[in-house]
Amino acid sequence: MEAIVQTVQRMSSPGRLSLFARLSGCPKSEVSPAPEENNGTSSAAFVDFKDEEQMWDTKSQGSISSEDCSELAVFSCARQRPKSQQQLWERDEMISALSTLPAGKVAISLIPSLYGEELCKILHKTKTLDVTDSNCRSHRLSTPSFDNGYIRKASLAAENEAAAAAEPEELIAKWPNTCLLVSCFFGNFDLAKHLLSKGARVDSCDGDGRTPLHLAASSGSVEIIEELLKHGAKPGEWDASKRCTPLHCAAAAGNVRSVKQLIKAGADVNAGLEVKSPLHYAVLNNAGDCVEALLEAGASANNPQVYTETPLHVAASLGSARCVSLLLNHRAEVRVQFGNTRSTPLHLAAEEGSVECTKLLLEHKAQWDAKNSRGQTALHLAALAQSAETMDLLIKAANDVNVLDDNGRTPLHAAVAKAMRGGELVKALIQAGADVNKPDKYGYTPLHIAALNENSSLVLLLLANDADLTARTIGGISALSFIVRRTPDVLPKFLGHLDQAISLHDHELGDVDCELRLDFKPLISGGRGEADLLLCLIDVGQRHALQHPLCESFLYLKWLRIRKFFLISLFFHSIFAGVFTAYILIQFFFHKENLGNLLRWPVLGFTCALACKEIFQIAHGITGYAKRWENWLQWSVIISAGSVLISSGGIWSHHVAALGITLAWIELMVVVGRFPMFGLYIQMFTQVSINFFKFLGAYSCLIIGFSLGFTVIHQDYKSFKNPFVGLIKTIVMMSGELEFEDMFWQDSNSIINYPGTMHVMFLVFVILVTVILTNLLVGLAVSDIQELQRCAGLERLIRRAELVAHLESLLFSRLLDYAPIKIVKMCRKGALLLHPPYHCAIHIRPNDPRDNRLPKDLVKAVYNLVIKRKQRGKVTRCASTRSINSMEVGDIRLSRLHSIPSTSEYNRQQIMELAAELKKCSGKLGAQLDTLTSKVQLIIKEMEHST
Repeated sequence: MEAIVQTVQRMSSPGRLSLFARLSGCPKSEVSPAPEENNGTSSAAFVDFKDEEQMWDTKSQGSISSEDCSELAVFSCARQRPKSQQQLWERDEMISALSTLPAGKVAISLIPSLYGEELCKILHKTKTLDVTDSNCRSHRLSTPSFDNGYIRKASLAAENEAAAAAEPEELIAKWPNTCLLVSCFFGNFDLAKHLLSKGARVDSCDGDGRTPLHLAASSGSVEIIEELLKHGAKPGEWDASKRCTPLHCAAAAGNVRSVKQLIKAGADVNAGLEVKSPLHYAVLNNAGDCVEALLEAGASANNPQVYTETPLHVAASLGSARCVSLLLNHRAEVRVQFGNTRSTPLHLAAEEGSVECTKLLLEHKAQWDAKNSRGQTALHLAALAQSAETMDLLIKAANDVNVLDDNGRTPLHAAVAKAMRGGELVKALIQAGADVNKPDKYGYTPLHIAALNENSSLVLLLLANDADLTARTIGGISALSFIVRRTPDVLPKFLGHLDQAISLHDHELGDVDCELRLDFKPLISGGRGEADLLLCLIDVGQRHALQHPLCESFLYLKWLRIRKFFLISLFFHSIFAGVFTAYILIQFFFHKENLGNLLRWPVLGFTCALACKEIFQIAHGITGYAKRWENWLQWSVIISAGSVLISSGGIWSHHVAALGITLAWIELMVVVGRFPMFGLYIQMFTQVSINFFKFLGAYSCLIIGFSLGFTVIHQDYKSFKNPFVGLIKTIVMMSGELEFEDMFWQDSNSIINYPGTMHVMFLVFVILVTVILTNLLVGLAVSDIQELQRCAGLERLIRRAELVAHLESLLFSRLLDYAPIKIVKMCRKGALLLHPPYHCAIHIRPNDPRDNRLPKDLVKAVYNLVIKRKQRGKVTRCASTRSINSMEVGDIRLSRLHSIPSTSEYNRQQIMELAAELKKCSGKLGAQLDTLTSKVQLIIKEMEHST
């Protein structure tokens, strides 16, 4: 093979350089291309072309909901794009097949160099020699691999040795068929014509069944094809694998003259239509002239098989508008689907981003809503291809831009998933009516995907078009959670948007009739409730946003709106606690069974009502229900009340009654704590209780140790005769109830059994537990209370937001959709504060004492916010004025500098460049302007020194 390359490198004509590119595999840019002929011959017929890179291939299998979904993949739509300029055989394959012929290697090394005078001399010498082929008995020159293979291989080796030692004219004379095949492969017309005139066989072929006509058509040599046809070559001859005819080779080479010549000779234009016809290869190589010639000769634009790749698929995938137009004009079917992907030509054109092909297909009634195997339409693929022009055409043709694929994703999901031209595509889809809050089957909305891709500009664009921050995936992850973790730079802009929602509506700020407008629209999510966004801010750690005057005002007004529901709940629990207490006292304290039987039914009714309420909450959402300890307390009350009602006799019923009545009043305390007036105190109690039990758990070993020690030593003391009672006594002793004298001297005649040890243990207990441990507990409780008081305002807002969101989630539960419509509608309307899209704001007069819709401190905060924003606006305008003035001064200084004569052209050029740079930076801050101006002054000083 090295000898072949060295031989080819010695060639100097343009045609030979092109041949060298084909043989050596060098890129066309490294080899001087051959002059293009009018017949459209391709100069790179055997150059390998690599596949185009796949569009993008990501996985979306299984439920995507966990937090480790930062590598979330939302689409999978890669396909194998066909190779352009694709040939039927690889270059190395053809050279290898020719090398296995008798004298093949020598012929491949020699024939490419036989041109001009040298060839004429050799041909003149061959006239005196007999042209005979040692293998003329068979036109197939391959080496067999059967029983006689070793004999034939030995014979072939001997022939190759003889050919290597032979002169060129002897090689041509003794192996004419081999030389004919090689000359057709390299396009050597003179040698091929001479061999044909001397009787070389036109039906000879290599081991793969390629005839001289196949090779000539592949090389695009029209003259050789014509000569072969004159000598009886068959234009419909197949190769050994029944893969192609010479017409296939000519179409693959893109030589229109060869194609027309073969068609004129009677070649079948539809040969191999079931697999790949000549038209298929012509389209594959974007040879428009060949496509036109084949179609005019009667080539079928469609394949007879279902789900096969038609020429129109190939043309659309390559973006060849001319081929697509030719095929459509010859009645190519636009609806046929290809392969396992079920792609139509419109799918492939959209995926390629070809505007012209897409337009042609739509004009010929291509179905825009046809879906491939993934359920994707052409609109999905155009969005993935980031082709705005193609998408505009499809949007105009489409009736629905919210069409879903198999994963429930719309074209907007696809547009957001790509970050190159995503903003332009997203705007186009939204203007066409795309739903920005449409979730896929995993719960991901376009906002989730934009945040996961860390595309802040798209996140802001979607938010500006009412994207829902509270939308959650199947796993319960909100879009706001993704934004906080992946695009945190959006949060300050979101808070700034809250500032803009408070504005001056009428009159000046100091006027008595001044009116401020509070627009709550930024706080309204796309869900059924109005407090979902506030609850979401708490969940993602942005609870400080609740202290914004807009949020605080909204929560205050919202609480006024829904507190009636909490009053009803308080009234219900109060009656239940009172009736249940009366029943317990009458039944277990006064022992009046008749009166107890009368109260049994009211208690049973209230208990059943409580149980139904809790069952409804479980059905609404068991996960969130199980996390709230108040619900467990409520079930304890229900179970204890039910147990007492079932049977009021026996010792165990007294135990249950005692626990039940205690838990009922604790539950009533929790309900009272839901009101803002008492909420902080109940929260203090709850927090201190939790910390106490944590504290007790940490020092439980110390307390248990002392209780067991006292049990052993103080056996005569009643409280320590039982170890479990002794543990309780030890805990009580922590409060200061030591009973020193009773433990050591129960009476005047008592004797201390274990003196010394008893005294030491008691003293150590007093120091470690009663003094140190108790004071630690008190200090911890004081610290917790102080911290709660310090954060009382924020904690109050958080608690209010949680209560409002919880009540709204129950009122707007889908389970209530089956309840009486009038009652449910009335309750829901009573819970809503706003009525979007038009009634989402309120107007307040901060200087009017009669306006008491908001507390005075909250009105003051709103008023101050507007004043600060107005002051910032004034500062910004002043800064802009100073910047403009500084630019004007800079221009004056520059004009003065330009007027200074200079003897150095180089320095003058520097001044011009700095002046241009200053003009480009005119919009920047004054500091940068001063820096550039100082550079100019330095150059002027150097010029003055030089003069």
